[in-house]
Amino acid sequence: MTTAHDIERSLYDWAPRELAMAWDNVGLLVGDPAQEVRKVLVALDITQGVAEEAVSLGAQMIVSHHPVMNCAWHEVQTLRADDAQGRLLRYLVRHGLAACCMHTNLDAADGGVNDCLAHALGLSGLSMLNEEKIGRIGTLSCEKPLEQFLSDVVKLLSCNGLRYRDGGRPVHRVAVGGGACGEYIPQAIAQGCDTFVTSDLRYNDFLDTQGLNLIDAGHFPTEDVVCQEIVRRLRETFPELE
Repeated sequence: MTTAHDIERSLYDWAPRELAMAWDNVGLLVGDPAQEVRKVLVALDITQGVAEEAVSLGAQMIVSHHPVMNCAWHEVQTLRADDAQGRLLRYLVRHGLAACCMHTNLDAADGGVNDCLAHALGLSGLSMLNEEKIGRIGTLSCEKPLEQFLSDVVKLLSCNGLRYRDGGRPVHRVAVGGGACGEYIPQAIAQGCDTFVTSDLRYNDFLDTQGLNLIDAGHFPTEDVVCQEIVRRLRETFPELE
């Protein structure tokens, strides 16, 4: 029998808790560790729609990247039906759905969000962008004009669109940061990158940055690439799971 704790432990083997930022909330956040799990739904976020889909599929657990509750951006002070987060948490509990979330620890982990993003964009020879291990640097097999690389990003990440700033350089040495990683622009420049692919960039990021192609490909497209890898690893570790 596979339990919610077994799945949490296997995910921690891949993305250890100590890799998570101090403010983060990761692991089995909802549910009984001893609960039997036969079917898992993997998603980037646990929304009401995702929770309802899990119930309709007969799943006992949801594994997501973004925490279903995180006091850094939404303090959990009540569990009320007239509050969106309270309503979602009540729904999970009422339907016996466990929720396991691997966030910044999965950003930093080998084979995690940023490695998946780099590989999706065809980068090789990967190295760390920063000490926190959030972000990667790699190279394309050949130098490309920015316009061609922008088209590749849209296609490879299934973006609905993107925002960018032309730094006046062709694309070859590329930094990536899944999700909101604009704070790492200085590290990308310091390590000789010509291009940085991330998301949630601010107006002044585009205005102030010089000599670096900036590409905001969207929060969802730059992180959703990890979901298939979560599925692959769970299938490999727990072949009896659906």
